[in-house]
Amino acid sequence: MDKKIFRLAVPNIITNITVPLLGMIDIAIAGHLGSAIYIGAIALGANIFNMIYWNFGFIRMSSSGFVAQAYGARNFTEAMNVLIRSLIVGLGIGLLIVLLQFPIGKFALSLIKSGTESKNAVETYFRICIWSAPAVLGTYAFKGFFIGMQNAKTPMIIAILNNLLNIALSFLFVFGFGMKVAGIALGTMLSQVITFIICILMWHRFYGRLKKYIVKSSIFDTTAIRSFFKVNGDVFVRTFLLTLVTTFFTFVSSGMGDMILAANALLMQFFMLFSYFMDGFAYAGEALTGRYVGANNKAMLVQMLKRLFFWGFIVSAVSVAIYLFFPNQILQILTNDIAVIETTKSFLFWTILIPITGFAAFLWDGVFIGATASKEMRNAMIFSAVIFFACYYITTPSMGNNGLWLAFILYLSIRGIAQTIWAKKALLTPKSPAGTW
Repeated sequence: MDKKIFRLAVPNIITNITVPLLGMIDIAIAGHLGSAIYIGAIALGANIFNMIYWNFGFIRMSSSGFVAQAYGARNFTEAMNVLIRSLIVGLGIGLLIVLLQFPIGKFALSLIKSGTESKNAVETYFRICIWSAPAVLGTYAFKGFFIGMQNAKTPMIIAILNNLLNIALSFLFVFGFGMKVAGIALGTMLSQVITFIICILMWHRFYGRLKKYIVKSSIFDTTAIRSFFKVNGDVFVRTFLLTLVTTFFTFVSSGMGDMILAANALLMQFFMLFSYFMDGFAYAGEALTGRYVGANNKAMLVQMLKRLFFWGFIVSAVSVAIYLFFPNQILQILTNDIAVIETTKSFLFWTILIPITGFAAFLWDGVFIGATASKEMRNAMIFSAVIFFACYYITTPSMGNNGLWLAFILYLSIRGIAQTIWAKKALLTPKSPAGTW
């Protein structure tokens, strides 16, 4: 079982680790432009797109869960149906985002409480990156399909190519053409469009043979469509609240001054590094859970869960050690601004708690997605989000930024605890293409 987990987890870890590293590089580029304003602007700009795209993360999640179950049941017609449905939804929403970019941008910018210069930089970033929305959401559909087919290597290759393109183009536009924030944005946008094209080519190369399983009359089967949108609706609510908490965190930081905003932007890189690393194992759990649910193999599911959480605990312990003993080295990579580094050090304690309180929530998310147990995952997020906002409004007036971090840590803890309590119920009666337990 360990071999199966690592066969999926390691490529996904490599895939996911490039995402926070890319964010760190964007922050690092901004951190060497001579002002804390640029660090905050990139953090705010990235969070606007997190707010937009994470809300539609259900395109990837439901795709991988349904495809994995179809794979376990050896139902390749349904696997192709899920991909086609996800692409239609993803590209459609992406085009709608482009058409509505002006009201979306106006609303997002109205939430920012920092100065005029910072707002202008964020608006520049937004106006350029928004054009790649259809490509980003289309890529979500392909990534979910690949993971559901137990293929972690192809998403890894795609992610590496995307990030290499992004880094190279950002460096070229920023340091070659002196474009500053606009250069980082243009590099990001172009790399996302090229990545979607690469996804199409990769699918054609490895899964083009599955075209013969496409049955047009079954793509829009009423029962399947109803199940598809029910799960997507639950995951949308869950992801909306996750995005709301994360985005609220950054926007609240912007109202605490440019130094606190920059410090929290750096500290959130610690969270993102851990989350994407842990998500490698969550994706493995996602693919294997869906496979065993689709095959109606409960014994293998239980065995996989035990090993998955064992390795999750090990990863969490290693992360705590790194954050405890090497925080200065990480901060010095991110910025050379001494004032920002000194401000950030005042809140480093919270980064040590991130792996301890967060690892269970990440792993259960993967398992619940694979089982398409969307209701329990949604309810856990609702409960933890309520705790986050209650704690924030109670503690922040007296504790300031420490109160904000306390609320965030409690939010992570409650998510994991609630999902652990509800896991037995969620996994005892999963639905699959082959039936039920």
